[in-house]
Amino acid sequence: MFRRRRLSCQQMVELVTEYLDGVMEPRRRARFEAHLAGCDGCTNYVEQFRTTVAVVGRLEVDDVPEPVMAELISAFRNWADDPDGA
Repeated sequence: MFRRRRLSCQQMVELVTEYLDGVMEPRRRARFEAHLAGCDGCTNYVEQFRTTVAVVGRLEVDDVPEPVMAELISAFRNWADDPDGA
């Protein structure tokens, strides 16, 4: 019988929004939750993410001042372009 590998912490980070939005397919969700059961770091990350979403709510683009938006976009682009992810 074929056993799927456990999800890595990096995979967990990439899947957190799918999990919290409730759109994750059942087998992947089971693997996600199995990882959470054994990883305090990922459990804390998911809870922090959940709290952030609850606190921030839904911002509209117009809610963010243009200078702040430009800074955020620049920071994201620089981060996304950094091969080391630093």
